[in-house]
Amino acid sequence: MATIRDVARAAGVSIATVSRVFNGSSRVSQRAEDRVWEAARELDYWPHGGARSLTTNRTDALGVLLPDIHGEFFSEVIRGIDQAARRDGFHVLISSSHADADGVVVASRAMHGRVDGMILMCSDEASAEASVQVSRQFPLVLLNPRSSPNGCSSISIANYEGAYGVVSHLIRLGHREVAILCGPNGNGDSDERVRGYLRALADAGIEPHPGLSVSGDFTESSGYRSASLLLRHDPRPTAVFAANDSMAIGLLSALGNAGVEVPRDMAVAGFDDITIARYLRPPLTTAHVDAFELGERAVRLLVTSIRMPDSGVVSHETLPVTFVVRQSCGSPLPPRETMLGIDSPGRGSVRPGGAAAIPTRRRRQQ
Repeated sequence: MATIRDVARAAGVSIATVSRVFNGSSRVSQRAEDRVWEAARELDYWPHGGARSLTTNRTDALGVLLPDIHGEFFSEVIRGIDQAARRDGFHVLISSSHADADGVVVASRAMHGRVDGMILMCSDEASAEASVQVSRQFPLVLLNPRSSPNGCSSISIANYEGAYGVVSHLIRLGHREVAILCGPNGNGDSDERVRGYLRALADAGIEPHPGLSVSGDFTESSGYRSASLLLRHDPRPTAVFAANDSMAIGLLSALGNAGVEVPRDMAVAGFDDITIARYLRPPLTTAHVDAFELGERAVRLLVTSIRMPDSGVVSHETLPVTFVVRQSCGSPLPPRETMLGIDSPGRGSVRPGGAAAIPTRRRRQQ
């Protein structure tokens, strides 16, 4: 196995020069640097990452900790993170916390010394509290936090506005018995989407019925199981808003098995706009979340924190969502003034193809 001494001998330079090249020092001529890299390639030599990080105090790696790494939404977030990290010269280490506070702490400790900073999705209160410990170890960017430690940048999805827009559209179509499939208890994304649902009902003068609120866990199976509860309810809902597309997909399957035709017998809408949503039968009306952009933005904020640690700039951003009307709610593209509701908290401009954008909110703190 080749050593750094072998590389130095082959390149005709000192060991110190080889070390400077591998550490990205500007104190080496371009000619010498080219010789070192050529010698390293010929000898199949790789710099030892751990040793280099001790010298440079950098690992050139970013940690990513998500509640889960399964499913289209998380895969798109990871894809956005990976591509943005590569552009900035970083590699990515990915793990799952399983939506558990202890998992957040254990995984972050395992990454300590291996990454220059971390992206952490913490939509529940326990994980948000655990993020305080993580923020003491290295730069941290939070995704969808319920609360943020001082000094941490964050990005949230416009969950409330998106849910308000979807449910308001269902109400404008004439639905008064609108049910909701909720996400896990204590999950911030779910809570904000429920809040948007309730506000849309209230603004339309509709009293929410407890029996039309069904608990789920963001999985297809929980959406499937919810169908029996909704079909037994009297009166039966004429429309259902699922707090994510996965639950909507499970619901659509169960309704089809029960002989309930969508949208003729029951309208269905979701949230996230995962890729398969447009290929369902019928295609799913939903709130589009650009999960790829969510990952990209997180990397941008984290790299800024890593490279300018003394800047003192903390950014809290909201990723807008886009309302996409498809056949599952039984309506053609509505006119602009009714897309998200006049004077609604989620009003935005209509985009071609039946989509309305909810504007981004961003603020910076010094």
